[in-house]
Amino acid sequence: MSATPLRLGVNIDHVATVRNARGGAYPDPIRAAKLAEEAGADGITAHLREDRRHITDADIDGLMATLTVPLNFEMAATDEMQAIALRHKPHAVCIVPEKREERTTEGGLDVARDENRLAHFIAPLREAGCRVSIFIAADRNQIETAHRIGAEVIELHTGAYCDHHAEGNFAARDAELAALKEMSAFAHSLGLEVHAGHGLTYETVQPVARFPEVRELNIGHFLIGEAIFRGLEPAVQEMRRLMDHARQGATE
Repeated sequence: MSATPLRLGVNIDHVATVRNARGGAYPDPIRAAKLAEEAGADGITAHLREDRRHITDADIDGLMATLTVPLNFEMAATDEMQAIALRHKPHAVCIVPEKREERTTEGGLDVARDENRLAHFIAPLREAGCRVSIFIAADRNQIETAHRIGAEVIELHTGAYCDHHAEGNFAARDAELAALKEMSAFAHSLGLEVHAGHGLTYETVQPVARFPEVRELNIGHFLIGEAIFRGLEPAVQEMRRLMDHARQGATE
């Protein structure tokens, strides 16, 4: 399993955040998506939030028309978003929790609490040919429920692991990393495809990239920030290099 290629999905939400700060047309998230694709991204992630704080409906239209790599369409489990996804039929739909007051997604979706509704919600998406992913914490009950309702993919929330690293709380970081590793293996044993993401940086990506069960990492905010200093293509290329190096069993 260790030789299984690891895909990189680049989230371009925060290119749109910068654009929307001035209300104009620049920087263009679709251009960013194409640059990321040229730099080695295997897919593009975009979260169309209910309040449209970054990605807009027009951005999704443009991405669907322009991309040659898969689009991972992140969305809340609302009727409006389901209708948009069914109209576009992106390669993948990732169901995420969403609160108006949060700055960014703060944790995984509580699938167990809303099992019946979510099972009915994702059924039409699957029937339309979209791969349905659920963004959840590294928790056995949540993983079992995601599997039970028919999700094909889970994306494990790596935010706590990354936050503990940034804070220098290495005992908590290592405990969270161990949970991510254990739950990656558990989800894989159920037949789920395992993805991971949120908050990953050059410093934190390699331990997660070494998990043989993980097939895809979705990374956005750090790469867009790093692009200010080195350019988007070099930023993506360096992340790609670190991921590949870790997958091959090396450390940098």
